[in-house]
Amino acid sequence: MPKQFFSKLSQNYIEVLDDDEYYDITIEAGEDPNVKIFHAHMIVLCYRSPFLRRTLASNRKNDDGSLTHIKFPKISPENFHVIIKYIYGGVISLEEQEPLENFNILVAADHLCLQELIDYLQEYLIENNSQWIKQNFDLVNRVSFQSNSLLNLQQYCSDFMAKSPEKVFKSLDFTLLPENSLVTLIRRDDLQLKEVEVWNYVLKWGRAQNKTLTSETSETSEISEDPKDWTDNDFKSMEKTLQNCFPLIRFFSLSSEEFAQKVRPYKKLLKNNLYEELLNSYLDPNSVPNDNILLPRNRNMNGIINSKIVNLNIVSLVSRWIDKIDTRSKFAYARELYLPYKFKLLLRGSRDGFTPKKFHTSCDDKPHTITFIKVEGTGEILGGYNPSVWKDSRHGEYGKTKDSFIFSFKNKDDFKDPILSLVNNMDEALFNCSDYGPTFDNDLLICSKEDNSKNFNSSKCKQRSYEKMIREADAGKFSIEDYEVFLIIKELDELNN
Repeated sequence: MPKQFFSKLSQNYIEVLDDDEYYDITIEAGEDPNVKIFHAHMIVLCYRSPFLRRTLASNRKNDDGSLTHIKFPKISPENFHVIIKYIYGGVISLEEQEPLENFNILVAADHLCLQELIDYLQEYLIENNSQWIKQNFDLVNRVSFQSNSLLNLQQYCSDFMAKSPEKVFKSLDFTLLPENSLVTLIRRDDLQLKEVEVWNYVLKWGRAQNKTLTSETSETSEISEDPKDWTDNDFKSMEKTLQNCFPLIRFFSLSSEEFAQKVRPYKKLLKNNLYEELLNSYLDPNSVPNDNILLPRNRNMNGIINSKIVNLNIVSLVSRWIDKIDTRSKFAYARELYLPYKFKLLLRGSRDGFTPKKFHTSCDDKPHTITFIKVEGTGEILGGYNPSVWKDSRHGEYGKTKDSFIFSFKNKDDFKDPILSLVNNMDEALFNCSDYGPTFDNDLLICSKEDNSKNFNSSKCKQRSYEKMIREADAGKFSIEDYEVFLIIKELDELNN
């Protein structure tokens, strides 16, 4: 491997910048009164910057022998000195400069198409000046989305907006967001905003981009907040302005009240087939969703549930069933995540064991529990809700409740077509026995046929006390890969405790 002497080579090239004899181009940086002339060499600039190569291609030495002279009025002499030192010597030092100057150097590097330097400066700002970025978010976000090269900064800004939307949407400059920045943001599944808030902010942004002429003053102003005051031209202008935003709004996530109050007045903005499908989703529980409906946005699971079996979409559906919301609607999975409860883990089989004895020790005498079971080999999720309590009965006894239910999902990620089975025979809705785990009659039964200190070895689903069979494969028999039991706590109850 050949020996490399880059350090000395770099130093020699930097010394060339001070050359007063062999330079063949002059560069003027800055504006009056802060202007400086730099001596440079065309061959170096052409090979180090595609932008300078294009600029200099048509600016050869003049016929009168005078040197080519180019100007960069928007780049300060101080920042251009940093850049040209990098161009010649491949070195740059940012530690002693203010973050704003480092950002301005990045903007200048982007203008000169110095991609290596662009990548480095983006990472430097993100790693070392993140607080400054947040404090000057409007500037950084606006500038980054004006370039196709500042992708790392664009991603950082989008992540920040998704996780802390209130710091952006509630700012006075929110309506100044570039369209591509807004579109990038509302496309994200992890945007931590309610969908009705997203819709309201998009409308606010759209109104700010459109001005209407007022007859009283002959001046322009934003379109009225009340769509009753809109003209046909106002609707057409808004529809055109927001055409790239509409496909990203999760309209089906809205509640019926939100639809009636916040969307219906803007009916003229939506395509007729979308509006009709939306309307039917609220009026007809038997209407079937199409395959293109966007799922509700994700929420952070921290503090809500710690599960290795289910995600928040399944937790939301189960919470709706507990509170008897949309139990028959086929659109329930598409509605905004409903998370009024916190789920306290009482037992996890893979952590605590799969014996009836451990189940009763951990879960007995605790009201309002939910069980999730992952089926071995298929990934199916079975489960049931017990509003009453589990008991350790030596000889076995039925538990009575009218509000229990059982359910099944195809797997963790396929929750669009679950089976919900409500109790039919409330007198035998539950079964308590020392050798059994959480058992909902024969409809969802797990037990150990040997004794309560041995692992579960008999599990099946056979319709008896609930309205539907939740599993038909292999005559309802299954093996457990893992299972979890949670205590459901309403957030208000937690505050009172």
